[in-house]
Amino acid sequence: MKIVRVESIEQLNQAFDIRVEVFVNEQGVPRELEMDEYDASPDACHHFLVLDGELPVATGRFKEYEPGVAKMQRIAVMKSLRGSGVGKYLVLGMEKAAKELGFKTSLLDAQCSAEAFYLRLGYRTISEEPFLDADILHVRMVKPL
Repeated sequence: MKIVRVESIEQLNQAFDIRVEVFVNEQGVPRELEMDEYDASPDACHHFLVLDGELPVATGRFKEYEPGVAKMQRIAVMKSLRGSGVGKYLVLGMEKAAKELGFKTSLLDAQCSAEAFYLRLGYRTISEEPFLDADILHVRMVKPL
């Protein structure tokens, strides 16, 4: 497995394919909510892919939320590889890239079903109550980088 920064439209489309499978097809998120202005190009955001050989199996992105804070978003792992360590590999790789760019904090809105996963990676929940995003319950979490 290797993590790569998305640098081409082809790679960006591979990331979209994973997100559509996970968020739109599996979870029922409307496609128009899944895609946004940060998906306009590989440079619109910091997009990443995890490749198993040449096969894209996970994706995520981060953007500057505020100075020094990277907001991790759209983290998705293909169903067949969940629980295998691919998600951890992806998130740690994204955190490393953010830290190298000078970010001091990682922030994310985790689906409640993934809260325990992020807690194991050192995040702490800062929202007082879960909130809905795309009709899915989420919590806000933070971690120093």
